[in-house]
Amino acid sequence: MAAKFAHELVILVIIASMFAVSMANKDWSFGSNNTDWWSRFGNHHNTTQQQPKNIIVGGLEHWHFGYNYTDWAIKDAPFYVNDTLVFKYDAPNATTFPHSVYMFQNFWSFLKCDLKRAKKLANPTQGSGEGFKFVLKRWQPHYFACGERNGFHCNNGTMKFSVMPMLRPFWQWP
Repeated sequence: MAAKFAHELVILVIIASMFAVSMANKDWSFGSNNTDWWSRFGNHHNTTQQQPKNIIVGGLEHWHFGYNYTDWAIKDAPFYVNDTLVFKYDAPNATTFPHSVYMFQNFWSFLKCDLKRAKKLANPTQGSGEGFKFVLKRWQPHYFACGERNGFHCNNGTMKFSVMPMLRPFWQWP
């Protein structure tokens, strides 16, 4: 029964998060003035869908120990289906720790940094150069972390983050 409650709670949090992100647009207005409705949501002759983006994980910081990627993901949201996450990190050398990219199957494995149940997406050498690219192909939560140092980079809470890609709108949002 506790597992069912936890599952329902996770679903509720995901739905609430998606709602919060969708309402975060500063141009959104409440009230009865709907005079601009047709130009925003009506029949558009130019219905070109926004293009997927390449998003460098961590921005200018790239993928390294000591940066809070959960904060980064919150600040850089929203992410959309078919966007590409690019993990850039230095190959292991005398001055840097090695890094990797793991994806967890579920929220609980992510919280516990359970690398035994995670899938290794990129090894320590794949992040150099153009970086390792991961396409957000599905509308579902994705949980990422660094698995190096026996999970220490994940367990300290900074080298891990989750994203919930949203469906891309068919119109250009103002």
